[in-house]
Amino acid sequence: MTVDRHTLALVSIVGSSLDVLGALYLAYDLLGGEHGPLRTLTRGVTYGALFGLGYGLALGPVFGLASGATHGLTLAGEFSRASRHGPKPGFWYDLVMCVIRGAGFGLGIAYLYGAKFGAVFGALSTVGQVIGYQAGMRPTTDYQPVARFRLTKYQFLGAVNRTVGYTFAGSMSALAAHQRLNALSIGVKAGLAIGVVTALA
Repeated sequence: MTVDRHTLALVSIVGSSLDVLGALYLAYDLLGGEHGPLRTLTRGVTYGALFGLGYGLALGPVFGLASGATHGLTLAGEFSRASRHGPKPGFWYDLVMCVIRGAGFGLGIAYLYGAKFGAVFGALSTVGQVIGYQAGMRPTTDYQPVARFRLTKYQFLGAVNRTVGYTFAGSMSALAAHQRLNALSIGVKAGLAIGVVTALA
């Protein structure tokens, strides 16, 4: 039995990535820095893998990679700040976090549906997130590490809000990219994928 070289390379990359992730957890456990940079890095890798896998399964590996990387980067910073009970971030900090995540969404979906679609989707994503942040709907709301699954009413409403918002963004982006026939189906697919992954995460 022979194995295709691309499959072998993919298995090797996945295995190496899991080795790195395991090494991060081991180093964190050995060094024990509760609020140190290793914890922030571990959070970034964990959230990046979690969102990347979820979005990748729903919308393809390129979307998963782009959105997973940007979510990991931004959520690591936001949750680390919240765990240290740092001061509430200002508008410009929030804007930067929203722009980074919006860019990840835009790049990932541009691969699927074209540059114009991606640009509109990324811009609408950024604007929607900024509005949400200003209304108090941020990832660190109800932040409380627990050892079991927990979904508060506020987190559930946030996931529903994202589902509706991204369904609208996907539909509007499809219309802007002249994909009128598929606008609703693309919007629903994007909205459901983003909402479900948000709720699970």
